[in-house]
Amino acid sequence: MKTTETIFPIEQVRQQFPALQRTYKGKNAAYFDGPGGSQVIQSAIQAIASYMERGGANLHGAYPSSWETEQIIADAKSAVSDFLNVQENEVAFGANMTTLTIAIANALGKQFEPGDEIVVTEMDHRANVDPWIMMAEDRGLTIRWIPVNTDTLTLELKDLDQLINEKTKLVAVGLASNAIGTIVDIEPIVKRAKEVGALVAADAVHAAPHIPIDRDKQGIDILLCSAYKFFGPHVGIATIKEEVFKNLNPYKLTTAPSYYPDKLETGTQNHEGIAGIQPAIEFFESFGEGDTRRQRILTGIEQIEAYENQLAKRLREGLAAIDKVKLYEAGPDVPKTPTIAFQVTGYTPEEVCKIMAEQHGIFVAFGHFYASTLADRLDVTKNGAWVRAGLAPYNTLEEVERFIRAAEEL
Repeated sequence: MKTTETIFPIEQVRQQFPALQRTYKGKNAAYFDGPGGSQVIQSAIQAIASYMERGGANLHGAYPSSWETEQIIADAKSAVSDFLNVQENEVAFGANMTTLTIAIANALGKQFEPGDEIVVTEMDHRANVDPWIMMAEDRGLTIRWIPVNTDTLTLELKDLDQLINEKTKLVAVGLASNAIGTIVDIEPIVKRAKEVGALVAADAVHAAPHIPIDRDKQGIDILLCSAYKFFGPHVGIATIKEEVFKNLNPYKLTTAPSYYPDKLETGTQNHEGIAGIQPAIEFFESFGEGDTRRQRILTGIEQIEAYENQLAKRLREGLAAIDKVKLYEAGPDVPKTPTIAFQVTGYTPEEVCKIMAEQHGIFVAFGHFYASTLADRLDVTKNGAWVRAGLAPYNTLEEVERFIRAAEEL
């Protein structure tokens, strides 16, 4: 499925997502809730069903269904390897990104001493904040915050040299805001962290469906994302640099493997979910060109990104033209994911979402989306935080125009 900057095979794309056939109160459902979890591609659904129909099994058995399960996991890790540009033995799966981050934080905490420091940001989803704070409290560490600039809706980096210092052991930062869409300029943060010998833990959950990621090129030591944000099942993905992974000592059962990456994968994994990861990544690849899967994934993501940004531009312009709509977004010079946060004067965000669904068949979410510190800094929590509209490659221009008309009617 090849495409160009001007031609996007939207009908072919939509045919691959069964959920798009849904209607609600006589209208075709329009899904604008992708940042909270995308719809699942048919090939991933088929892979999940096929695994369960053929007979699942646990690992290390002497029979076919066990061998097949091990091969499915290996294939999924190979696909993730090309998706994020990491080694296959650096990939671990878990229940979700939050659970994996808590486990990693507790394991890393064993290497830190009272007085050491951890740096988090005011823009991040709490899943890349609270695991580190809880570990720091248990270990007697100090937490420092990179603040958000409430005018520019970007991170304020002017005091970076003081925030990240010789006592800093780890810096946790998100690649993109799941609430307002700001793509974070992590280069100066990573540069400063490396100057003082600190690890960098990056949350790519929101970024992974929208922008190309290269963990090692970006200088990241620990990178996490979730397949259910990029058209797959609910499976968390952690990729940890080998030199960090080999020294990690996570909490686990005595009889569980002590080698990586298995030592982080506690208990029986979600094998049927893991079966859906490779097809989800192959969706990106299907748009791309190149001699390797990595090249095809990268060029595929670029094509999808161009299409999504085209839709997002129209939606932002349409909403900005409505007097009672207030957008929360960084300036035009700041790159953003196709995620748009706003409020409508005279309505709570929940009321907006209910009207959108009941009268227009538009599914859109409200709340702080676990970016609660950012919501507090922007003083929106008292009003129910935001309405958040997120675009995916299965959305259409017609749906965007429908969304704008619905907002105008409010």
